[in-house]
Amino acid sequence: MHELCKLSNLTSYGFLATDGEIGHLKEVYFDDLHWQVRYIVVKTDNWIAGRQVLLTPSTIQEIDDDNKLIHVSLSCEQIKKSPPIDSKQPVSKHYQQQFHSYYGLDPYWTADPLFLETPFVLPLKNEAPQEPENPHLRSSNEVTGYKLETTDNSVGQIKDLIVDNHILGVRYLEIDTRILLPGRHVLISPAWIEQVDWRTQQVKVELTEKLVKEAPEYDSGQPISRDYELELYRHYGKMLTN
Repeated sequence: MHELCKLSNLTSYGFLATDGEIGHLKEVYFDDLHWQVRYIVVKTDNWIAGRQVLLTPSTIQEIDDDNKLIHVSLSCEQIKKSPPIDSKQPVSKHYQQQFHSYYGLDPYWTADPLFLETPFVLPLKNEAPQEPENPHLRSSNEVTGYKLETTDNSVGQIKDLIVDNHILGVRYLEIDTRILLPGRHVLISPAWIEQVDWRTQQVKVELTEKLVKEAPEYDSGQPISRDYELELYRHYGKMLTN
């Protein structure tokens, strides 16, 4: 059973619709409140002129590690007719409303009780929709490379994201503890983040440099075991609850 995985490893996996392969993972969009994955961006290669499409994690049926395939519950035709996304522009909430309406889904900002944000209000009938505010979406490609700021120093940068089963959420940030040269890699939970400064590209934690650098080393060649997670949480003085 697929559990935790480096997001970058999944870029080699193909996405398989109910009637054919549709492309490969490019990135994910997560909300910056709870680090839940809201959309998966799939690059369709030459299938539909290299267009990029969005999928929600709820459409994933299975992640087949042996064959490096991610099975989704949609047909090629459904995906082809979905609202086109402009890869050069941020994903607006107006676009998301069109996207969710097309698939008959409730938007996450109204369906998820944990998402604390003013619900999107649909325009009155015959009223032209106005472009709403940014929906707190962040790109996995954007956050990769951000510096980790401890209470007393800068400690490396974000190397990758560790996502959970079916790409539902970001479980850990993989930190390379050196900036100029490759260093020791450790993991940080998004729950321990005090602030993300998107303008200066810094992730701030209430942890010391020493504590981070002496954390149990993360070996990307080995699966993340329950014992490793328990050791990691004990090191940081945290409690693992799930």
